[in-house]
Amino acid sequence: MENKFAFAKELVYKAGAYILQGMDDSIEVEEKTSPTDLVTQMDKNVQHFLVSEILKNYPKDSIFAEEGQFKQDITVGSVWVIDPIDGTANFVAQAYDFAVMLAYYEDGIGQFALIYDVMRDEMYHGGGRFEVMCNDKVLKPFQDRPLKRFLIASNAGMLEKNDWGVADLTKKCLGARAYGSAAISFSRILQGRLLTYITYLYPWDYAAASILGEKLGYLTLTLDGAKPDYKTRQGVMMVPKEKLAELQEYIYRRGEN
Repeated sequence: MENKFAFAKELVYKAGAYILQGMDDSIEVEEKTSPTDLVTQMDKNVQHFLVSEILKNYPKDSIFAEEGQFKQDITVGSVWVIDPIDGTANFVAQAYDFAVMLAYYEDGIGQFALIYDVMRDEMYHGGGRFEVMCNDKVLKPFQDRPLKRFLIASNAGMLEKNDWGVADLTKKCLGARAYGSAAISFSRILQGRLLTYITYLYPWDYAAASILGEKLGYLTLTLDGAKPDYKTRQGVMMVPKEKLAELQEYIYRRGEN
């Protein structure tokens, strides 16, 4: 497993370098399901690079990725979950606050994961048998404090409509932030800078973070407290185990469309 983990880290760094090298080129942008759900040729190229390198080195493994038809069930065999550029709208509009995410599962058990904040050159890596680190710094498990001393993250739509009581929860905290990227939001949790991230996500958006967070005392759950299905878009939250009961007093179905 150590060799596979080392391979994954090197691979994700190479993907980041590829993105940086191509950022001065003209970026071709397409809309997928909505005007804010974007994909670029860079997303496709980075995913192709990751998939090709993984299958060249581990031909018996399978892929579950954001783009295309790679949708392997993570509970069956050795599966890599890929989000080539998380925060594509940020990538297009700001060239900042986006990340490459990679997670590795064996028969549904997370073995390790990586979130690479490309522009900050911050690699979050570990999980399973490995310590969770940001670059060379070991990250601390969740450190509890009163709710009113935490920020949370969500998305503007949930806050505006008070979906699942997110706006109510915000009033009990210091406030809410919206980063436009699941990877960036989850990285803030891993650093202890956010209490929770509550939004609607696909499996490739939360797979890596769920492995990293579990090692530090966090749970990745649907908004009704169940395990995500790792197949469809769902309301998802990453929460500290110690704070779950307290947060569930606020996270309820209200105003959801």
